[in-house]
Amino acid sequence: MAKDIATMRNIGISAHIDSGKTTLTERILFFCNRIHAIHEVRGKDGVGATMDSMELEKERGITIASAATNVQWGNIDINIIDTPGHVDFTIEVERALRVLDGAILVLCSVAGVQSQSITVDRQLKRYNVPRVAFINKCDRTGANPYRVAEQLREKLNLNSVMMQVPIGLEEKHIGVVDLITMKAIYFDANDDHGVRYDSIPSELESEVAEKREIMLDALSMFNEELMELMMEEQEIPEQLIHDAVRKGTLDLELCPVFVGSAYKNKGVQPLLDAVEAYLPCPTDIENKALDLDNNEEEVILESVNDKPPVALAFKLEDGQYGQLTYIRVYQGLVKKGSELYNIRSKKKFKVGRLVRMHSNNMEDITEAGSGDIVALFGIECASGDTFVQNGLNLSMTSMYVPEPVISLSIEPKDKSSSDKMAKALNRFTKEDPTFRTYVDDESNQTIVQGMGELHLEVYIERMKREYDAEVMTGAPQVAYREAISQKVDFNYTHKKQTGGSGQYARIAGFMEPNEESDYEFVSQIKGGAIPTEYIPSCDKGFQAALGKGSLVGHPIVGIKMTINDGQYHAVDSSDQAFQTAGRAAFREAYMKAKPIILEPIMRVSVEGPTEFQGNIFGSINQRRGIIIGSTDEGNNCTVEADVPLSEMFGYSTVLRSSTQGKAEFTMEFAKYSKVPTSISEELIKEFEEKNKKK
Repeated sequence: MAKDIATMRNIGISAHIDSGKTTLTERILFFCNRIHAIHEVRGKDGVGATMDSMELEKERGITIASAATNVQWGNIDINIIDTPGHVDFTIEVERALRVLDGAILVLCSVAGVQSQSITVDRQLKRYNVPRVAFINKCDRTGANPYRVAEQLREKLNLNSVMMQVPIGLEEKHIGVVDLITMKAIYFDANDDHGVRYDSIPSELESEVAEKREIMLDALSMFNEELMELMMEEQEIPEQLIHDAVRKGTLDLELCPVFVGSAYKNKGVQPLLDAVEAYLPCPTDIENKALDLDNNEEEVILESVNDKPPVALAFKLEDGQYGQLTYIRVYQGLVKKGSELYNIRSKKKFKVGRLVRMHSNNMEDITEAGSGDIVALFGIECASGDTFVQNGLNLSMTSMYVPEPVISLSIEPKDKSSSDKMAKALNRFTKEDPTFRTYVDDESNQTIVQGMGELHLEVYIERMKREYDAEVMTGAPQVAYREAISQKVDFNYTHKKQTGGSGQYARIAGFMEPNEESDYEFVSQIKGGAIPTEYIPSCDKGFQAALGKGSLVGHPIVGIKMTINDGQYHAVDSSDQAFQTAGRAAFREAYMKAKPIILEPIMRVSVEGPTEFQGNIFGSINQRRGIIIGSTDEGNNCTVEADVPLSEMFGYSTVLRSSTQGKAEFTMEFAKYSKVPTSISEELIKEFEEKNKKK
């Protein structure tokens, strides 16, 4: 039986590394009676957190693949997707956000808003996901939730409003005061989900009154009735406050803040009540699809069960029973035994087994309603495919997939590893759009590309463990780009006369740097100097030359090609002739346009004790880094810098040794910029020597 849509919540839990996302999920599962014993992320019991089902996740204490689970809290059904915090696994976060309706943003009460919190928040904003914030770890030394709420305003530009006041902090943290009901909540009861309500401790009364005033003041912006009652200094009904919080949250103009300590089982139950009260159900969110029959016009999908089904495959997993495809149903019902159509591959398939996931366990179901997140078995598809009822031609907008910035060569140690490696690569590239692989034409090596060292390291480790494929890796390679630095004209004639019809094409125009996009083509041909049907051939020829620059053999970006003259021959001109002329004209002009090499620059954020700030600065300066800013909070400092990727290999070892292992860093791709002349000369020399050997 499909569920009532109004009682559904699809939420994600996102945060910076080590803010306690997986620990919080574990507590939610426990309080919703999904699990009967709590396991820790780095637990001594060797079990590991429920949601970290991969061996590697248990060992490293990090989340790599987002896991899905379904729980019940009171009257509502919650689909939870636990997402990774590491930038290298950013696609997992993107994937989850694409299908979520709301999110819990978890922050550490000591570290506050960290670099990855900023990235996650940017992703939430990209997909317009309403969120509530949970300030975790209030039992830690140095905990200061008020400072973190302030940082949410300053750094993330969120209208953060405290909904609770902590009762005690650090080791004295014993509960919270709810500013709406004006009751103290303790978490030491044996029944009623372990929650006990009491009167507010006398020493907190004035602080609570002050914080409630601030809260009501912020909420009055979302409800006129509430504003009038405040002005008249009358009693405000609780439901009115709840309505105002919900409206502000759904309009993305308010971020309610809750506090607690997931590890100590404090604050989780009120947070679940907030998910029920303030985060959207599928009908509160407007989801759009593109009508492929009607010039990609946007069509609003309705979260109802009696319309034709539309679902998005947002994640693939290769399990012990074959490929598992996670789908989010946006409209209609998906029933076991029914037939669906894959828009991308244009193939029909039958829904065989339909399951609801709980981390790596599953429960069979017969149908999934609109708004549900479920999984299908044994379906041939790719991440991001849209499934519809045959006859509809709608596609969900796909996810934003960043370009990989780092590559490694890998080779198997023996023949049996070679087959296993091919199998593993086939699966990983299907599962993860940011992990790519190809065989280099020249060196015949298999190259893998990804988002960072950790990203590739995890996949190579998974090859060994899950596929028993022993592989050797080459040195990491940086994805350089080439570009031009000035405008030049070209005028190229391609002539070839052999027996039979020859080839003839002349193209003239100019090439110039283009800051707007990687490549642009403009035709200013007048009077039929080049026939209309051959103009796309010139474009194809230019694009064929973009793949490999002549300086260091990397792709060329930031080019605008304009053609304004040419010539053709009634017999000897052809599509092929103009493509060849386009390629040759491009190469000739490119060498005159003073080409330069561009390198990927990473936005690096280093966090560590203030006493090591000098060492951190030094380690960045030695790597051609430009420090953008640094902030000190208590005994910790955060240093933000732009550093070339080529200088970041092995940085974690250097950072550990210069800070006694107390600092950590995260990085994500920021931009491409010009390589200094001395390094550029080295790269060109290396490329020339490599070519000589061949």
